[in-house]
Amino acid sequence: MIRKPKSLDPYVLFLIALPGLLHFIVFKYIPIAGNVIAFQDYNLFQGFIHSKWVGLKHFIFMFDYPEFAMVFRNSLKLGLYSILFGFPAPLILALLLNEIRVSWFKRTTQTLLYLPHFLSWVIVGGIFTEILANGGTINSLLSRFGYEPISFLTEPKYFLGILISSGIWKEVGWSTIIYLAALTGINPNLYEAAMVDGAGRWRQMWSITLPLLVPAIIVLLMLRIGNLLDANVEQVLFFLNPLVREVGEVFDTYVYRAGLAGGQYSYTTAIGIFKAVIGIILVVTLNQFSKKTTGESIY
Repeated sequence: MIRKPKSLDPYVLFLIALPGLLHFIVFKYIPIAGNVIAFQDYNLFQGFIHSKWVGLKHFIFMFDYPEFAMVFRNSLKLGLYSILFGFPAPLILALLLNEIRVSWFKRTTQTLLYLPHFLSWVIVGGIFTEILANGGTINSLLSRFGYEPISFLTEPKYFLGILISSGIWKEVGWSTIIYLAALTGINPNLYEAAMVDGAGRWRQMWSITLPLLVPAIIVLLMLRIGNLLDANVEQVLFFLNPLVREVGEVFDTYVYRAGLAGGQYSYTTAIGIFKAVIGIILVVTLNQFSKKTTGESIY
């Protein structure tokens, strides 16, 4: 006789979940109250209660700021290009890895692709700097073939490409984990039935694999588009210099300079609220569009 496993006591389940709940309460929900300083001239020594209320002053100043259009344009362009080129990359890589039939080679390849994720941006930035510098690998090859060296790190037209390519190289392997997990959940009988009907690997991918991955793709796309105006501040700061500031200054680097370095806490909090509102609008819009077109949504 097979004994039915005993279910865990609800109190035990609550205790298991408690550390995670406390993390979200302390580091996610309580800090939301700090957004009130966007409507104040916040003073560190006076605190929330005694700081002067100024209403929408900082939001008006944000839109009147002469370089706001430049910062917004750069953030939007970086976010859109990151989604356009960075979002499909792990999906394509997962589909390619899924086709590898030699298990030891597949495991080795996955491990090598995961490794860059664990490197800091100081190391990754140093690697790309050595490759792209005037005396780096690429320019050495160009000189060998008789071409003039290219100043990749100081030319504005190359800055966005460097950010996108370095970001993909660092995170693409790690981002494939979710897709690979979703691929393992596909019933192998579907592929066997397709093979009986004469479908090749390409047709199986288009007719079975991709349609069954749509729920995972939709969820990940919504998570990504909600952070459209966010940038990896460590990455941008590493490659940012005065010669490329016109195309490289984004909200996160500006908040770092004006908020942390300049002490304009209320103003930069207003910028954070503006970004959050844009993110919420994008997620809700995409969710409704996905629900109507594919039937998939996150709520």
